[in-house]
Amino acid sequence: MTNPLVNAFFLGRALAEGINEQVEAAVSSALSEVGKFDAEQRENFRNFTEQVQARAQQDASQAGTATTPSSPTSSAVDLQETIDELRAEVAQLRATLQVHRNQND
Repeated sequence: MTNPLVNAFFLGRALAEGINEQVEAAVSSALSEVGKFDAEQRENFRNFTEQVQARAQQDASQAGTATTPSSPTSSAVDLQETIDELRAEVAQLRATLQVHRNQND
């Protein structure tokens, strides 16, 4: 191995392998950090979502309403009942307004 060309070849090959190992280590480290960051962000988002839901439930319970989902038929019945009550109130107000207008004429 006294030939300088052979020494240069092996030196170049060793240098290329060393650089390759360093690049592999850097890339794998970077990908690992990206994976950790992604996992942390997903966990943070999940925690934030849970906090928002807990706050909404707490606010609803303080307001006296429940946020637990009810069956679709009972909520539809409750909604229809509320609409019917509002229509009755509107009809009553119209009748009272008509009486008031007739008295002023």
